[in-house]
Amino acid sequence: MNKAITDGLVFMPPAFETGLDLWSSGDGTPGSPTYAGSPNAALVPADQDFSGSLELVKTTSTVKLRHMGDTPILPGCYLRVRARVKAMSGNLPAVRIAAWAGGAGGAHVTGVVETGPSVQLSAYGKVETVEAIVGTGARGGVDMSWGTAALFGHFGLDLTGPNGGVVRIDDIEIEDVTAVFLRDLIDWVDVRDYGATGDGVTNDAAAFEAADTAAFVSGRSVLVSAGTYFLDADVTFEAPARFEGTVTMPANRRLSLTRSFDLPSYAAAFGSEEEGFKRAFQALLNFVDHDGLDLCGRRIEVTAPIDMQAAVNNKTSFATRRVIRNGQFDVVDGPAWAPTVVTSQASYNPANEKALSGVVNVANVPVGSLVTGTGVGREVYVTAVNVAAGTLTLSQPLFGASGTQVYTFTRFKYVLDFAGFSALSKMILAEVEVQCNGYASGIMLPVSGSLFQLRDCFVTRPRNRGLTSIGDGCQGMLIDRCNFASDESGLRSQDRISIALNANANDVKIRDCRAQQFRHFAVLGGNGNLIVGNHWFQGDTEVDGLRLPGLIIAGTDVKTTITGNYIDNCSIEWTNEYESDPSFANQYSFGGLTVTGNTFTASDVAPWFAFLVVKPYGPGHFLRGVNISGNVFKALQGAIDRVEAVDTTFAPLTYNSMRNVTVEANSFTAVTQPIANPVFLQFDQATAATVWTVSPGPYLPFGGWARNVESLVAEGMITGPSNERRGDMPYVEVEQGAAKQNVTVNWAAAAKGRIQIKVRMDNPD
Repeated sequence: MNKAITDGLVFMPPAFETGLDLWSSGDGTPGSPTYAGSPNAALVPADQDFSGSLELVKTTSTVKLRHMGDTPILPGCYLRVRARVKAMSGNLPAVRIAAWAGGAGGAHVTGVVETGPSVQLSAYGKVETVEAIVGTGARGGVDMSWGTAALFGHFGLDLTGPNGGVVRIDDIEIEDVTAVFLRDLIDWVDVRDYGATGDGVTNDAAAFEAADTAAFVSGRSVLVSAGTYFLDADVTFEAPARFEGTVTMPANRRLSLTRSFDLPSYAAAFGSEEEGFKRAFQALLNFVDHDGLDLCGRRIEVTAPIDMQAAVNNKTSFATRRVIRNGQFDVVDGPAWAPTVVTSQASYNPANEKALSGVVNVANVPVGSLVTGTGVGREVYVTAVNVAAGTLTLSQPLFGASGTQVYTFTRFKYVLDFAGFSALSKMILAEVEVQCNGYASGIMLPVSGSLFQLRDCFVTRPRNRGLTSIGDGCQGMLIDRCNFASDESGLRSQDRISIALNANANDVKIRDCRAQQFRHFAVLGGNGNLIVGNHWFQGDTEVDGLRLPGLIIAGTDVKTTITGNYIDNCSIEWTNEYESDPSFANQYSFGGLTVTGNTFTASDVAPWFAFLVVKPYGPGHFLRGVNISGNVFKALQGAIDRVEAVDTTFAPLTYNSMRNVTVEANSFTAVTQPIANPVFLQFDQATAATVWTVSPGPYLPFGGWARNVESLVAEGMITGPSNERRGDMPYVEVEQGAAKQNVTVNWAAAAKGRIQIKVRMDNPD
C-alpha cells in the first residue's frame, strides 16, 4: 500500500532551492521563524555529493530544521523520513530526524516521541544518512509511534552536540513505507495501527473501537495481531474480526463480535473454547444482533460447571428467544464436579408447604440442592435460600415431613447451570451434545421461566442428572428428538441413581426422544403434559429382575397424554407425593390421564411386575377420567401376572368412588390376566339355579369392584331343570362377595344357560 499512489497524497517536502521560507528554525508551526534571510543558513547549489543542499552553522545547543507544511498522518500508514548529512568544518555535531506532532485544531499532541535515533558525525566530508519511521501504531521498527490523536506533522531534523560546526544537508525525503509492515494484499485493519499496544496491561479498548470504525467504513475486517490486549470497556465490532492475539476483559465488560458471532471467533479471542463460550453467551444475551450462538461443530472441553448467569453478569432475567446450537461440551474430570453435600436440621409445617424453617447453618445450603429425608418426594429441590430468616424455599411440598428432622441437601454439578437466573424464557439448545463422561450432570434450568427447549440434542452419561428443573423454569418446556444415555448401563436397575429429567411446571412436551437405562426416565410434577413417540428402556441382565418406574407422574388431576411410546422394562407410576396432605379431602383425585397406543415390553422380570402402577400417598383416593386404550403389553422370557397394580405402601384406592375409567382394545402377550373396563364376559350356568354368580373381578383393572352391569343378553334359550323355556327377566346385584368383585344374576325360578354380560368397575361422571 502506498498512499501517495492510491490516494494521491503528497508526503515529500519541497527541495531547499524552492525557498527557505518553507523551512522553520522552530517547530514548523504557523508563525514560527524561518531560515529565509538567516545568517547561519545558506543554499549551496552544487556539491560533489549533493546536487543542491542547505548549509547550516550550529550556533545553539539544538538547531532545529522543520518543514512548515502539514505532512498527513493516517491510521495504518507508516512514513520514513530520511536525510543525508555531512560535516564541513568546525566541531562535529550529532544529527537526528525530528518532528512536531499536530492534532485536531492544530493543537500539539503531547506525550509522544518526536525524535528518531541520533547519528554522530565522525569526519569531514563523510556522508551520513539519518532516518526514522513514524506512524500511528506501536510496531517493531517504528521510531515515533503517535497513536490516532496525531493528524499531521512538521518533519525535519535536529543538530545536537557542540556548537561551531558547519553542516550540509541534502533535500529531506519522506516516503510511504507501509508495505514494510503490511502484507501485499490486505483486506483488514490491524488494531495496532490504531494505537493498541497488546501488552496485557494498557487499556486498548479505544484502539479496538477506532480500528473497527475504519474497517466497517471501508468494508474490511479487523485484525487483532499477535499480543495480549486488555480491554477495560465494552467493545463492539461491527466489522468481521480475526484474532491472532487474545484479549482479556473484566467480568463486567463484554466483547460483541456482531459480524463474527460464533464460538471459533470467541475461542480465538479469549484463548480457549471454555472462556470463549462464556463470553459469547454474555454477548448473546446483550443483544449482539444475533438470535443464536453457533458453536460451529466445535468441542468445548469443560473443566468446571459453567454458571450461565455469572457469565452474563449484568442480567438475572431474560425473555427473548436465544439459541445455542451445533456443538459439543466435553467434560474433563476434576474436583470441581464433586457434588456438594450438606446435612442440616430443619422444620416443616404443612401450612407453609413449600418452605423449611429453622434451618441450621442455612447459608451452607446451595440453591439447586436436591432435598432428601423422611417424607420427601422424589426430585424436590431448593429454589431459594433466606439466610436472615433461616428458611429454604422448596420446589414441591413434602408429603410426610411434618415436624423437625435432619435433611440432606445435595448440590449436583452441571455442565450448563442456569440456576443463577431468577427468570429465563425462550432459551433453546439445538443439535448440542452435553458429554458428561460420568463426571458431571447435564443441564440445570433457571428458577422460573417458560418455553425452555432442547431439540436434537444428546445428554450423554450424566453422573447424577441429565436435565433438572429446580422450580418453574420448565413451564411449557419442549424436549424434542433428544437422546439421554445413562452412565449406569452395567448396573441392576435398582442400583442406578441417575435420572434423565424432571419437571415441576405445566405443559411439558417430550416427543420422539430416547432414554437408556436410567433409574427413572422422567419425573413430572405438573399438568398438561404430552409424552409422545418416545422410547425409554431400563432393563438389565438379572433374571427375574426388579424393574423401577420409567415415567413418574407426580400429581392427581394431571391432564396428561402418554401416546405412541415404546416403554421397555419399566413402569409408569402415578403418585401424589407432591401434596403436603396427601389424603383425599376436597381436591381432585387421580384423573385426567390418557395412555393410548403405546408398546409396553418387559423381559426377564418377576411375575408380579406391572407396567401401570397407581401409588396413593394418602387414603380416600380413586380414579376419575382415565383412559387406557389401544396399547400393546408383552412379556418376554417369562410371563407377568397383570399389567396394572396399586401400590398400597401408604394407602389403597377407594373403589366405591371410581368414575369414568376406560380400559379397552389393548393387546396382551404373556400376561396371565388381561384387563378391561367394561369387561365383556360369557357366563355358562350348567345346572339350574335361581342365583348365578359371575366373577369378573380378575379382569377389572386396579382391583376395582364390580359396580355396574352395562348389559346382559341371553345367548340361546334359558331353560329350567327339565329344559323348559324360561321367559322371565332376571335382575342383577353388584359388589357381591367379600372382595365386592362378583355380580349375581337372579331368576324367578331355577334356570340354566348362557349369558353375555358387560360389567364395569366405575360409575359414569
